[in-house]
Amino acid sequence: MQILILNIKQLVQVEKKPAKWVAGDQMSKLDSISNAFLLVQDGVIKDFGTMDKAPELSSLSGDVLIYNAYDRMVFPSFCDSHTHLVYAGSREIEYTDKIRGLSYEEIAKRGGGILNSAKLLAKTSEDELYEQTLQRANEIIHKGTGAVEIKSGYGLSLESELKMLRVARRIKETTPLTVKTTFLGAHAVPEKYKGKQSEYVDLIINEMIPMVAAEELADYIDVFCDKGFFTVEDTERMLMAGIKYGMRPKIHANELDYSGGIQVGVKYNALSVDHLEYTGDSEIKALLNSETMPTVLPGAAFFLGMVDPPVRKMIQFGLPVAMASDYNPGSSPSGDMKFIMSLGCIKLRMLPEEVINATTINGAYAMGISDTHGSICKGKVANVFITKPIPSIEYIPYSYTADLVETVILNGKIVSK
Repeated sequence: MQILILNIKQLVQVEKKPAKWVAGDQMSKLDSISNAFLLVQDGVIKDFGTMDKAPELSSLSGDVLIYNAYDRMVFPSFCDSHTHLVYAGSREIEYTDKIRGLSYEEIAKRGGGILNSAKLLAKTSEDELYEQTLQRANEIIHKGTGAVEIKSGYGLSLESELKMLRVARRIKETTPLTVKTTFLGAHAVPEKYKGKQSEYVDLIINEMIPMVAAEELADYIDVFCDKGFFTVEDTERMLMAGIKYGMRPKIHANELDYSGGIQVGVKYNALSVDHLEYTGDSEIKALLNSETMPTVLPGAAFFLGMVDPPVRKMIQFGLPVAMASDYNPGSSPSGDMKFIMSLGCIKLRMLPEEVINATTINGAYAMGISDTHGSICKGKVANVFITKPIPSIEYIPYSYTADLVETVILNGKIVSK
């Protein structure tokens, strides 16, 4: 099956050859083609260019679907590199607690937060958990996401962590999403291990990681290295164990304070360090010339009323920046990457071109898939969305609540229209 999209007003984020990422002042640059065509064949991008070079229908063999995109734009699908898509129930009561003035840490100390989600998840069957997650997966597909990273971390026991990762694997097998999975047993310390944190770290190292690896359930390992959660020493122990089993690190770092999480992530060649509200000169220096993608999650900072990460400074110093949704029940209950782009512009003072780069090619790198996803490039997976008629590229983050995604193509097939 081939799809030939014609008369595209703007074909956005085009590349001649795949880039690893976009960094520094290059983040404000975005290659696009006006009055363009795009040819998709066998699930990948076959060709693209200006309309005067569009192939004649007679030159294409087999079935061809013609799509006239007059006054519409085509973007690469979003790559959401940090989510907690698998969870049970919701936590709107804590939302009210936040309105009344309780902090994230205060809610957690009262047994809320991650521990509350762990209790709900333990009571939920794998099939029910899958059905809840499938609804969220379909939701983000319709909003333009084509690739997603899914973490465990609401299990906090061997049985429940495995259940979460098995559900994530089912999402990978039963939806058109490109899915990467991350083991996050170190998301919080379970109640029965309060005061015995090192014993829980031992459990993760000696039992959880080997079992996750035996079932081949995770691509990456993550640790919440932050104030009130896991120390740098805890983190190093778990990362080394995960690396031994082939899981590259990804780190929750510096959301609540200067924790050393960024530095330990760089030390162990983490694919990304995420959150980064507390990022100073020493953290930026550590990230420079590393292979670690700084990833900001503006939905969480917005929802929790936290300080914003210094993205402008990070870009000024030449760093690449990715943005992800952090879709989860407690601090960012939305997977709408278009809204994340808007927050990047409004809260972090990023340019429209910068947020597009942050949610596509740089997000793809933070998932380990920038060679196949994140841009319009010959040979890459045909994950794109077609907008409704819009006046400009800037209109996407500007119109922050409008539903502007009209048609979604994933793996070369129309999945939402």
